[in-house]
Amino acid sequence: MTQLTISEARKGFLDLPEKLAREPERAITITRRGQPVLAVLPWEFYESLVETLDVLSEPELVAALRESLEDIERGRLLNHEEVGARLGP
Repeated sequence: MTQLTISEARKGFLDLPEKLAREPERAITITRRGQPVLAVLPWEFYESLVETLDVLSEPELVAALRESLEDIERGRLLNHEEVGARLGP
C-alpha cells in the first residue's frame, strides 16, 4: 500500500485521484510521525465498504448469505433452465 506523510499528501493533494487510478492498491495511507492517521480511497471503494457494512449489520441478510454459501458448498444449485421451470412463464 502506498504511504505518504501528511506534508506529501498536502503538496500532492490534487494528484491523489490520479495516483489512486494508477496504483493497484485500493487506498493510500497518510502518516503523521510515522503512524497511519488517514486512508484515502476511491469513492467507489468507499461506497462498496459502506454497503458491505450495511449488509453485515443486518442479521437476516447475514443468515441468508451464510445459507447461500452453504448451498454452494453442498452443490444445491439450479441451472438457468431449472430456475425458469420453477418460476414458470
